[in-house]
Amino acid sequence: METQEEVAYIRCSGWLTAEFTSTFKTNVKRLIPSSKKIVLDLGHLTYMDSSGIGAIVCLYVSAKAAQCDFQLVNLNKYVRDMLGLTKLLPVFEPAGPYPAC
Repeated sequence: METQEEVAYIRCSGWLTAEFTSTFKTNVKRLIPSSKKIVLDLGHLTYMDSSGIGAIVCLYVSAKAAQCDFQLVNLNKYVRDMLGLTKLLPVFEPAGPYPAC
């Protein structure tokens, strides 16, 4: 996790499953009040189940309620396919590659 000028940049890797979502949501939600933008880099996420998708949706809703911009970037094929399958891809408006902080 990196924060720079009210932007929180979180690189996700490995699995985002039920085992990890509670900690993931808690850690990211903590950043929302002090951030104008939350950026989740999903480029190194290798597996995500329905709990992982639910966690991302929950964070999106929390960020929007706090008037915080929320973006997903560097979607690999697997993540893009999962979000497409659930019809959520257009909701997150992927921004593409994000410059290194």
